[in-house]
Amino acid sequence: MLTFIGLGLYDEQSITVEGREALRSADRAFAEFYTSKLIGTTVDALSKHHGVDVEVRDRAGVEQDADEILDAAEEGETVFLTAGDTMISTTHVDLRLRAHERGIETEIVHGVTAQSAASGLTGLQNYRFGKATTLPFPYAHGADGTPQSVIDTIEDNRERGLHTLVYLDIKVGYERAGVDAADEYMTADFAAREFARDWDEDALGVVVARAGSPEPVVAADRLSALSEREFGDPLQMLIVPAELHDLEAEALEAFGEAPADVIEDNLY
Repeated sequence: MLTFIGLGLYDEQSITVEGREALRSADRAFAEFYTSKLIGTTVDALSKHHGVDVEVRDRAGVEQDADEILDAAEEGETVFLTAGDTMISTTHVDLRLRAHERGIETEIVHGVTAQSAASGLTGLQNYRFGKATTLPFPYAHGADGTPQSVIDTIEDNRERGLHTLVYLDIKVGYERAGVDAADEYMTADFAAREFARDWDEDALGVVVARAGSPEPVVAADRLSALSEREFGDPLQMLIVPAELHDLEAEALEAFGEAPADVIEDNLY
């Protein structure tokens, strides 16, 4: 059996009760933290809290050489852990398909996602979110400026009256430069600065920082203004909304301290 478990958004306690029970009863537990991380805990703390040895795999150990995970699942109860919801990343779907091809039974225990948290924290209506996109670090896509595909996604969504959730790039140290390198997290002010320069400095942006933590941050303003602020520790996201419904506007003023004139410029 191979059970995929979403750990939620922040620390070792963000997991659901169902996920916790499945994790604690497993024979082996594997995890990856290159697609996202639990910024409020460590692997050691996660292992200690749940009384299991969590074996972390890098990208190659999941996407290219997953035999150890699949062999363990053939022999006993095995779990695969990720931050957020375990099936948001296509690499995890691929792992589940490979298990299916080997006749291994699979189950999914879902966790809270960044997208649902972003909607809940900001008051932006969840059914008005269109296609999400990721803003990569400039060195990661090998060109200057914001990739046109990212801008196209935002503009296409806005033409349809839909908000865009922009995931901000994460580079795990060992993937970037070696095992001793520090992890790197893109900040929302950096992202806002990129969009203000390459797209529209007056457009409304909404920052969500540390969703799922005891003290998340929501800030709404023009991209040019957000680019000049700091939002603390990771993880951070940026939302570029379409025109706002009245209730959404009220929520951004209340929870994101959006200036009245910015809200006025972005109403239906």
